[in-house]
Amino acid sequence: MLRLDGVDKTFQVKGASIPALRDVSATIPAGQLTSILGASGSGKTTLLRVIAGFEHPDRGRVSLDGRYIVGPGTFVRPEHRGIGIVPQDGALFPHLDVAGNVAFGLAKTTADRLSPARRRVRHARVAELLALVGLAGFENRRVNELSGGQQQRVALARALAPRPAVILLDEPFSAIDAALRAELGAEVRSLLAGLGITTVLVTHDQEEALSLADQVIVMRDGRIVQAGTPREIYQTPVDVETARFVGDAVILDGIVVSCDECDARVECVLGRLSGQSRPGADSMTPQPAALTAGGSCHVVIRPESLRMGSTGTQAVVISSEYYGHDAVTTLRLGSAGDGPTVRVRTFEAGPLPTPGTSVGVEVADPVLVVPTAG
Repeated sequence: MLRLDGVDKTFQVKGASIPALRDVSATIPAGQLTSILGASGSGKTTLLRVIAGFEHPDRGRVSLDGRYIVGPGTFVRPEHRGIGIVPQDGALFPHLDVAGNVAFGLAKTTADRLSPARRRVRHARVAELLALVGLAGFENRRVNELSGGQQQRVALARALAPRPAVILLDEPFSAIDAALRAELGAEVRSLLAGLGITTVLVTHDQEEALSLADQVIVMRDGRIVQAGTPREIYQTPVDVETARFVGDAVILDGIVVSCDECDARVECVLGRLSGQSRPGADSMTPQPAALTAGGSCHVVIRPESLRMGSTGTQAVVISSEYYGHDAVTTLRLGSAGDGPTVRVRTFEAGPLPTPGTSVGVEVADPVLVVPTAG
């Protein structure tokens, strides 16, 4: 298990102090894949570099399997942490062949160079790793002869060579063709899960984080704003900004009619709706504000929870977009089309409504009710 406790990091840029991490505390479960999800500048890459040992935090502790690798008077060098890293671009050595790149991850001693037996062990380990990542027989290929996906497989094999306890993946699929990205991501996840390696995936891609991770940690402005399973992050975002960042979301203003610990009834432009408030926070997520009857709130609705038909709140179709696996229709609420804009996701194969058509809109699932900030 990997733990971070109260980690701060500030950079000095042209005389100005730029906070990159602010009191970050997190638990990365052993043998699972945790995704650090955030927009550019959220602090996710700095956090990865602190874990790897490439950055020294200003304050806080980092421990791996109960052993401090960062703390007061303690800073274990990167090569002694038992942590492997796969950079965004692979960072392979162009002057080495595939075998040479993978073997670079193995410590080499004078005895290794002189002993035929030890050289055979190294060659066997390289062959084993290449077979593991689906590149058996590629030992003598040059790096420039490989596709982007194959280069990332080589980078993964190199990171796995010294049998690390933790693997860090720094946006490893961002430079790969979109058609192959999901396939390679699923293969890598399955491989690392089978090896029982604790994995941290840093990404700004919401779909990648939700589809691959056992746990998602959402970062913003150097802080952890929410942590949980992919389903929890998507269905019960801690605030409106997280809801908008993790998937598509319809956000409407509302008034709380009644509420208890987890359930609420709200009034908004779509009528009186049943909803849920976010339950008590875990140790990594800030405690959400309480709802109060009569108070203002935001009503968070996922587009797939809306239904178009002949009944419900009247709306006017603005546009429809067909994506093959689903379609999204943009509506303007109100019989005259002068209300808020909402998006409705449908999965049926039928014809889409044409712009200017009047339709009804209803909410099919409980909504999420978030207190208005301030």
